[in-house]
Amino acid sequence: MRGSHAPSGKESLREKEEFVAIGDNGNSVPAEVSGRRTSFLAADPTRSAFFWLSAFFVVYCARPEDWIPGLKYFPLAKITAILAMWGLFTSLGRTKRTFKDLPREARLLLTMIGLLYFGAFLSPVWRGGAVTRTIDFSKIYVAWVLVFLLVTTFDRLRRIIFIQVFSVVLVCAAALIKGHSTPRLDGVLGGIYSNPNDLAFAIVLSLPFALAFMVTARNAVIKVLWLCGILVMAVAIFMTASRAGFIDLIISGSVTLYFFAIKGKRYYLIVATGLVGVVVMAAAGGKLYDRFAALSGDSATDQSAYGSYQDRMYLMGRAVDAIEHYPIFGIGLRNFPTYSLIWHDVHMTYLQICAEGGIAVLILYLMFFWRAFKNLRTLRQTKNLDPDIVLFVGALQSSLVGFVVGACFAPEAYQYFPYFAVAFTATLLQTIKENELGPGTAPPPPKKPRHFLEVYADHGTSGAVSPVR
Repeated sequence: MRGSHAPSGKESLREKEEFVAIGDNGNSVPAEVSGRRTSFLAADPTRSAFFWLSAFFVVYCARPEDWIPGLKYFPLAKITAILAMWGLFTSLGRTKRTFKDLPREARLLLTMIGLLYFGAFLSPVWRGGAVTRTIDFSKIYVAWVLVFLLVTTFDRLRRIIFIQVFSVVLVCAAALIKGHSTPRLDGVLGGIYSNPNDLAFAIVLSLPFALAFMVTARNAVIKVLWLCGILVMAVAIFMTASRAGFIDLIISGSVTLYFFAIKGKRYYLIVATGLVGVVVMAAAGGKLYDRFAALSGDSATDQSAYGSYQDRMYLMGRAVDAIEHYPIFGIGLRNFPTYSLIWHDVHMTYLQICAEGGIAVLILYLMFFWRAFKNLRTLRQTKNLDPDIVLFVGALQSSLVGFVVGACFAPEAYQYFPYFAVAFTATLLQTIKENELGPGTAPPPPKKPRHFLEVYADHGTSGAVSPVR
């Protein structure tokens, strides 16, 4: 026919490329629309939730309400946690992980919290106080689950750990500036940093990560900044004059040097650590030395330290008495100071949680942290790990060893940092497993996925395909 011609090969191919098939029903849609759908599905649905989770870590670890006037009147931790939960809720069905993926650690923690509620309601000391404090502590489960579900890459894990460690560095600097003349930095800051033993404990748990960031930094200036941060943290530990914190530092530091210096063949770290330790101890270790000397009862400079030692022995006896009389559900969370008759916590985490929660809670507590070490053993046995991941596995091991040892000398059963460390091991192990599966073995979509028609409607396109029922 005049005026007509057969399509060339290129024109025919172009026409075919303008349509792509979607699904098994053979329906075709414009390629431009398909590209928009692919871009939509590729977008990270948890970005907003992860942002608010990061904000929660800033609030908990840096305590901005202590720095910025007026913020103490706002429940920042609750606000950021709720927004993170809302972000996760709105992205359910499109996330890489679901609640079904939660590891055994999550179930152990949830069961432990449930038993603490039973102990609170049955408390022979103070039910109202125990219930209120259990509610406050149970928020750790929400934070723990959010960390596991939202921290799906090593990059995200680094960001969360960075927030924790950098916050501790800022807290140490503020404590030294604000309380340089305050004995042991006692009460200089609020919340989890108000007690010098708690401050020292938080520092020791964060130091291995600070060293990991310094070693993995690619820029010399960043390395120097991290070195300065480590020095600030070390000085703060000695200024607290915490004997438990110092013992914890020696044990955790030894494990850190084993992974970083010996296994990592960075032998210069051993020499550098020795020099820094000698200088810091000479400059700020006088009070700590006096407190150790007071253990014999012969010190003329710090008799209060010997009295503290005697109190601790008495408190351990009272804790054993509480366990003997209330072995099943304990006396209720945070009720031991009342039960002690001298208004002090027992300075041993394992006795603390057993006396206040019962023997079953102690068993679950130990199983929970044992799972973290099991995760780390699996990670260490994994072949071809990225060198940075290997370093952070060593830092996690050092931090958790520091906690296990420090828990023998301090009442830290309800501080969040150790629970965060367990969450970090679980999410890192899950991330490695997902990477080993590869992109072609992604988990199946939810049972009720969002219809393609709804996706296209978002772009002003309708009728492209028929929803599959």
